[in-house]
Amino acid sequence: MPLIKVQTSVESPAKTTVEDLLKQLSASLAKHLNKPESYVMTAFEPGTAMTFGGTSDPTCYIQIKSVGTMGSDKTQTMSQDFCAKVQASLGVPPNRTYIDFADSQGAMWGWNGTTFG
Repeated sequence: MPLIKVQTSVESPAKTTVEDLLKQLSASLAKHLNKPESYVMTAFEPGTAMTFGGTSDPTCYIQIKSVGTMGSDKTQTMSQDFCAKVQASLGVPPNRTYIDFADSQGAMWGWNGTTFG
């Protein structure tokens, strides 16, 4: 049920770099949310036409969705963690990264022919 999706203007790095980043993000998201990693989905969209602050310098948009309430204590820690991971893997600085945290109601999140609510 948790999802972390990374969109970036950076062209795709090597396949192993992307796989390593997605595995790190998956494990971290599961830990931050105290949910089984077996439910975590990750997605990576490189080479997206983007601007930030009026420039096309490398930038990143991260979307995090989960059933339940994340709360400001968790989102603050996750922001620091995920910005650091993206910077290490893609070279996008934290001040050029936005993160959208979205809590979903269980009935609004479907899986396996049913919902979580």
